[in-house]
Amino acid sequence: MIQSETPASLIMIFGATGDLAKRKLYPSLYHLFQRKKLAKHFAVIGVARRPWSDEILRNHVKDSVLTSIPDAERIDEFISHFYYQAHDVADSASYIELKNLATKLDQNYSLQGNRVFYLAMAPEFFGTIAEHLKKDGLTDTEGFHRLVIEKPFGHDLESAIELNKQIRNVFSENDVYRIDHYLGKEMVQNIEVIRFANAIFEPLWNNRFISNIQITSSEMLGVEERGGYYEKSGALRDMVQNHLLQMVALLAMEPPIKLNPKEIRSEKVKVLRALRPIKDTEVPNYFVRGQYGPAEIDGKRISGYREELNVNPDSNTDTYVAGKLMIDNFRWAGVPFYIRTGKRMTAKSTKIIIQFKDVPMNLYYNSDEKLAPNLLVIHIQPEEGITLHLNAKNTGQTMETTPVKLSFSTNDIAGYNTPEAYEKLLHDCLRGDATNFTHWDEVALSWQFVDKVSQVWESHKASFPNYEAGSMGPKEADQLLEQDGFFWWPVTN
Repeated sequence: MIQSETPASLIMIFGATGDLAKRKLYPSLYHLFQRKKLAKHFAVIGVARRPWSDEILRNHVKDSVLTSIPDAERIDEFISHFYYQAHDVADSASYIELKNLATKLDQNYSLQGNRVFYLAMAPEFFGTIAEHLKKDGLTDTEGFHRLVIEKPFGHDLESAIELNKQIRNVFSENDVYRIDHYLGKEMVQNIEVIRFANAIFEPLWNNRFISNIQITSSEMLGVEERGGYYEKSGALRDMVQNHLLQMVALLAMEPPIKLNPKEIRSEKVKVLRALRPIKDTEVPNYFVRGQYGPAEIDGKRISGYREELNVNPDSNTDTYVAGKLMIDNFRWAGVPFYIRTGKRMTAKSTKIIIQFKDVPMNLYYNSDEKLAPNLLVIHIQPEEGITLHLNAKNTGQTMETTPVKLSFSTNDIAGYNTPEAYEKLLHDCLRGDATNFTHWDEVALSWQFVDKVSQVWESHKASFPNYEAGSMGPKEADQLLEQDGFFWWPVTN
């Protein structure tokens, strides 16, 4: 049941000394506290291996908040709600100590037995922790018990199924919150509103009027210190299986009967079921992989992926993926959804471009020049907003046309105080709203689709590196669209 007010809760963060907690979770919890979106009665237990004390954790949280919010008010009051428990995830004795602390805080803060377990740590521990939470009595309270899990949820479909079995032995599907932070982003959540609240778009949102849809998520950075993780993942598993397929589902889903978690997730699942299966021999026709090589940018040498820390010098790992997805249903038959994502590209940008079909007869050709197509651009990051590309009459005596843009920016309206994705998702979880978290059926169908591609790629050695750092990827990705008569729209304007 979704609650309008945030109930009293005990939040346990496993991995409390890690990077995710410091950069995202603590500032997000503080924002909720400052905006009075946390219940007056709340407590946080930080759980990790280090032999810290309550005081060390509180100073750590304070430093985390002040780093991102230098003028944070009531910071000492906020951190007074934090407690620390040194922990061994495989030892029942640690869980019994944790249970005793949780019971004490439950009484001191009147938390009504409500507990959120946030696993901000390596995924290989997810199943072990979930099983111990039940075995050692941490879920034996009258209130709700919710498990929040970071990606990746498994490494492929088989491992995801095994992990899900472990978790479902303890938590029901309704109590499992699989975080995809893209689903907390302002403009990703706006996709549904743009579609279903505007009469000028929804009647056109089909294969009669849309020629193709492009989703780009590009990064300028390389893998940095994440080489060890990335060697096991690659761009396909790290970005396509979750973030990009989630955006495809939101763009392609049918209008839900109601705006509730069950109905919205049901429509997303239908889209993922309708993805055209790809045979082994067809993978090169639908997907392109890349790996960045060294380059010189602004007089500085940039290392290639194979030169990065903890990366195999002969690595076959993809740092770039472009793909063409076909959705075989009545609404989208024949419309390609193009996706691409990569490291060390020209710009940092996440953008969705909906290209509408050309008008049937062009009365306004300027010599041999075609009219610019109508585009709807949804800017997700770093800027947030919407741009509609239209054609209008050029100033002067002739009837020549010129492209014009109608733009809306949430940064202009709300400044930079729009809630961070993690802040929204934490608030949703505390209220019991699972709309913007991924259901198991979505996870399974995404892995089923992606596994076919990854199996082919792992069995064939790629000719890497095949794009320079600072470029927009390998030339084969351009050819993927050219064979259909399209091209990638730039992401920098």
